[in-house]
Amino acid sequence: MTTLGKASAQTWWRRPWVGPLAVIAVAFVAFSLPRYLSFDRAISLVKSPDHPWHYPLLVGHVTFGSIAMLTAVMQVWPWLRRNHPKVHRVSGRLYVFAGVLPGGLLALSIGAVSPFGPATAAGDVLGAVLWLTFTVNGLRAARAHRYGEHRKWMIRSVALTFSIIANRLWGVLWVIVLTPQLDTTFGGSELALRQSIAALSAWVSFTSVLVLTEWRLQRKPRRRHHRGQESLVAIRATASE
Repeated sequence: MTTLGKASAQTWWRRPWVGPLAVIAVAFVAFSLPRYLSFDRAISLVKSPDHPWHYPLLVGHVTFGSIAMLTAVMQVWPWLRRNHPKVHRVSGRLYVFAGVLPGGLLALSIGAVSPFGPATAAGDVLGAVLWLTFTVNGLRAARAHRYGEHRKWMIRSVALTFSIIANRLWGVLWVIVLTPQLDTTFGGSELALRQSIAALSAWVSFTSVLVLTEWRLQRKPRRRHHRGQESLVAIRATASE
């Protein structure tokens, strides 16, 4: 086996999270997207407020968000990026222009009138602003050939893309913790309970994901990074001989 082949084989073992991430993305999209492509408001997980434009924008947001989630897996897959850079670039354009940008802009609109209360609306809007900002910064860095910055910005963007899954998990936890307090903390108001669960899920999901992501980006030893860069240069030099 050549040096390049050995490096590619090792990558699979060093990135054991790629496969599970792809499975999670496909499963989440397969569960969520058909519900909205049916255009049946009755089965929507988000009940539209008194705005006729809310539901069509919600369908668009879910559709573009699904594209972002599926292409995000291709963006963070090191083997694909290294061995098929053209596919990486094409999927990257899809991620940005057919996923995050339209999905994020629609999230701003529907988030601002969230039926789950003002606290949830504020969290949704802030999350959308950060999602768009990280992605645009990553795009600009790539076009300026600042690939180290590009990688970090896009990792943050992808983290927010998948924060919707964290939102669902936190939602289950808050339901378990807060429902027994319906008659005490919430005075018997189911509306107050629902809005509290939604607000906590919205805020904790994207902030916790971003904190973990930033911690991971900052803790990576520089020496290990330099060794990786040197190994990659050596591999490319060997492959070109």
